[in-house]
Amino acid sequence: MSQTPNEDKHLKRELGLLDGTMLVVGSMIGSGIFIVSAGMVQQVGSAGWLILIWVLSGLMTMIAAVSYGELSAMFPKAGGQYIYLKEAYNELIGFLYGWSFFAVIQTGTIAAVGVAFAKFTAYIYPPFSDENVLYQIGSFRLNAAQLVSIVIIILLTYINSRGVKNGKYIQTIFTVAKIASLFGLVIFGLLLAAKSEVWNANWSDTWTAKSWNKETSQWNIIGGSVLFSAIAASMVGSLFSSDAWNGVTFISGEIKKPERNVGLSLFFGTLIVTIIYISANLMYVAVMPLDAIAFAPSERVAVEASQYIFGTTGTYIIAIMIMVSTFGCNNGLILAGARVYYTMAKDGLFFKKAATLNNASVPGWGLWFQCIWASALCLTGKYGDLLDYVMIIVVIFYILTILGIFILRKKMPNAERPYKAFGFPVLPALYILLAAAFCFALLKDKTDTCGWGVLIMLAGIPVYYLSKNRAKNNTL
Repeated sequence: MSQTPNEDKHLKRELGLLDGTMLVVGSMIGSGIFIVSAGMVQQVGSAGWLILIWVLSGLMTMIAAVSYGELSAMFPKAGGQYIYLKEAYNELIGFLYGWSFFAVIQTGTIAAVGVAFAKFTAYIYPPFSDENVLYQIGSFRLNAAQLVSIVIIILLTYINSRGVKNGKYIQTIFTVAKIASLFGLVIFGLLLAAKSEVWNANWSDTWTAKSWNKETSQWNIIGGSVLFSAIAASMVGSLFSSDAWNGVTFISGEIKKPERNVGLSLFFGTLIVTIIYISANLMYVAVMPLDAIAFAPSERVAVEASQYIFGTTGTYIIAIMIMVSTFGCNNGLILAGARVYYTMAKDGLFFKKAATLNNASVPGWGLWFQCIWASALCLTGKYGDLLDYVMIIVVIFYILTILGIFILRKKMPNAERPYKAFGFPVLPALYILLAAAFCFALLKDKTDTCGWGVLIMLAGIPVYYLSKNRAKNNTL
């Protein structure tokens, strides 16, 4: 590694266990839990499969998170997953992650959450809708929702460029607000709007899987390999909603006692979110018929649920709540992401400017590079496609990283491990098998979007060698 222990001396360790946990929770809870259940029900068509997929996604996320605890304790430095992959494999694999992280993973997630923020802003103020086209040239259309998402990304980038404390305060305040409001939605839903006849009807065919055919406008009973494909397609939404938990590893250089607090933040954060997500979906099933979940207008499932709970006025409250959630989520994503580019740049694998810290001791150039590309991705405007591009690459690198635990146990048997992966080797191996099956199904059934995601990742190989050659010539 090209870093020395003193290179991060200007990154200030100002974040504690609570801050780390709030970053995990705040980055995970964005737009997904309020939206994706609609598409999931269209894919699998039953309450039993819907809840099982959320439970499975939560367990996979928690297994991955507690496994990362070992790596975060071994390498408590800025850069997180990029460092883990580089140490377990080589610099090329680390670079491919960093390249994919910048090209699609982090920036694509920031863009998707920004688009979701705009979607719910438009619910309150319709002129901000994506149907309000402001400019068109050829097939390109610039709409108001895209501008809203870009403005929010720029605003949060500016706030985080002024120092890690600014981002920390926003993260804690907005995360506490969204946790309280989500638990409030679940509790009020179960107390005020849950109906036994709706619950019983939704669970009457618990394991009869059905898929909605848009061409015939009919439900088709599915099983076997078709059901397997439908589960994988559904898990794109639930895993996306549960993603970004690893953001706390990127800022290990700013966490107090990182060898302890990063791992604990991962565990507590993913546990809290898993409980919230399963509870929210149980509330949806208790309050609304499955068809109402599947065909919620614009897939705004939480807004539709609030109609049943609070009436029309409540829908505006929920829309504001989701705006708060997505705003806080993007703050965490933006805060964490630039630390990866900072570490890569110090290794000579990213723009040199990204390796510098500004007067507020944060990687300002990295923040603005991220902002520009995420804003460009907002112009694609398609939430669903962004999810497919992102998730296939995210899960591939999660597999490689957790496999890296096995590699490092052999490669560095005597290395200090303040924390060891829980359930090793069974639980990490289980995650690898489940995640590999998920990736296989996605590549088979969503080649048009997921295939492009993989190609973007592989395009980093020639970029890596070009970067290395330029570094040798001192031109990067």
